[in-house]
Amino acid sequence: MKRRGNGLAAWIVLWAAVVMLLGIGRGSATPEPPTAPPPGRWIDLIDIDGSINPATADFIDDAIAKAHAGGASALVIRLDTPGGLLSSAKKIVKAMLNAPLPIIVYVAPQGASATSAGTFVVAAANIAAMAPGTTIGAAHPIEVNGGEAPGKVGEKIENFTAAFVKSIAHQRGRNEVWYEEAVRKSSSISESDALKLHVIDLVANDLHDLLVKATGRTVTLADGHAIKLDLAGAATRTARMTLGESVLDRLADPNIMYLLMIAGVIGLYFEFSHPGVYLPGVAGAICLLLALTSFQLIPINLAGLLLIMLGMGMLLAELFVTSYGVLGIGGVIAFVIGSLFLVDTSETNLGVNRGIIAGAAVGLSAIVLGIGYIVIRGSRARVSTGGEGMIGMVGKVREPIAPGVPGRLFVNGEIWRAVSDQAIAAGTRARIMAVHGLEVTVRPESAAASAGVVQR
Repeated sequence: MKRRGNGLAAWIVLWAAVVMLLGIGRGSATPEPPTAPPPGRWIDLIDIDGSINPATADFIDDAIAKAHAGGASALVIRLDTPGGLLSSAKKIVKAMLNAPLPIIVYVAPQGASATSAGTFVVAAANIAAMAPGTTIGAAHPIEVNGGEAPGKVGEKIENFTAAFVKSIAHQRGRNEVWYEEAVRKSSSISESDALKLHVIDLVANDLHDLLVKATGRTVTLADGHAIKLDLAGAATRTARMTLGESVLDRLADPNIMYLLMIAGVIGLYFEFSHPGVYLPGVAGAICLLLALTSFQLIPINLAGLLLIMLGMGMLLAELFVTSYGVLGIGGVIAFVIGSLFLVDTSETNLGVNRGIIAGAAVGLSAIVLGIGYIVIRGSRARVSTGGEGMIGMVGKVREPIAPGVPGRLFVNGEIWRAVSDQAIAAGTRARIMAVHGLEVTVRPESAAASAGVVQR
């Protein structure tokens, strides 16, 4: 009854996880109530502190719509990103170029960067600003192995990306030449150089300084309407991601995806090796479902995924085939190679951290070697149960034994029928040499010791 209850609880937990996953793409089940606008003029502020991904694109799109509907004077995007998906950057750029209100992108705080896909977001802003000590650039497309895409394919990708960023820069009246170099030559510059080269419009120390310096500037919206900004002293209303957007944002991290996949594999591995425990299997299934959700957000290289599946299959086969670790080590090698090529870097500059891959490889190797060691040790150990386990035990003769005349032997709390080719008197000690059904063959203890049988 207890096992049945545990199984029911496991299925309830798993079903709850599936329901949560189905609701992730629709945002929070209980959306945050709209924040009342402050009195007078105000701007909406959102923070993008992470990769450019589908959740980020949806968040910015929603923020633009809400800021316009709420009557905000402008939307400020405070940006610090290592890059991300070019497809998501395209969606963000499209929303910004067609926005019905001014969009200000502010690369901040100090030490922040707008790398790779973030460069396109900065280029698409009505007002582009950076804080001191920040950088922008390095937007060259790369291939799955980390280098440049070969031949005509690489040339087409590079030409398209360069034309895309030049078109954005032209639309906003910025330095088209440098933005093209950021794509073709991976050019990266500081905020001071960006201001000199007219890559951005201004450098601001903080948000207050940004609003003061943006005041008086004229921007043109998508409908051709020109607006003169008056933002000095405007109040700030901060918008945040919904629960669903926040979860998707976390799942779009390749490192989180990889850790979830590892946790899922280990959980199922332990469940198969120890059936009936439930908790590792349920946790592993949930982690794998979350990892599969990440696969929908992150571009995956099919060859890398197949190698990982091969490695997982070999690791599971180790449980049922006594290969003394050969299948397990082969599975770890396939798993590591697949991990290195898992993320398709032709569409993003993000990837799985090499340290995490190394740690996973060491952990999986330790598990496989441990299981192999246990199997080898078990195969070399003498049998301690059943009839074979009685060989070598010493018992006390209860009834005399003679050649052709069986007697009785008391051993291990039991009385056995005993035969011998030597006469053994009652009360003496005899050692078991063989077991045949319910009958044992014995010798006097001294004779057995001289024959080379050692008591265990």
